[in-house]
Amino acid sequence: MTDITSAIQDLYAAFAKGDIPGVLGAFDPDIEWTEATGFPYGGTFIGADAIVENVFMKLGTEWDNWAAVPEQFVTEGDTVVTLGEYSGTCKATGKSFRAPYVHVWKFRDGRVVKFNQHTDTAIVRDAMS
Repeated sequence: MTDITSAIQDLYAAFAKGDIPGVLGAFDPDIEWTEATGFPYGGTFIGADAIVENVFMKLGTEWDNWAAVPEQFVTEGDTVVTLGEYSGTCKATGKSFRAPYVHVWKFRDGRVVKFNQHTDTAIVRDAMS
């Protein structure tokens, strides 16, 4: 296991515990975070403040038991690809869902500089309507 694989595993563990400062501590100040087109919070956000405001806060306020559970880590060079499953219950509708995801994490100098999300956005949107 490489250091960046361990760093990503620690990041998921921090997120699962609600330790957002722990998550943000792994990020480069100019991190580029991309949520999939069609995802409720789709778009690209630059920097931790934009990610917190446009993604993390919405996940925390619009969902109960939101989870991103990694199942496999594939590391090559400065990239870690994580395959896993999202789940949660939309507060507005009471509908639950499960959807597979792929996350692509890029590192530079030991910090996350880029994140790309790939998931079945229709499953998540269906839970919200």
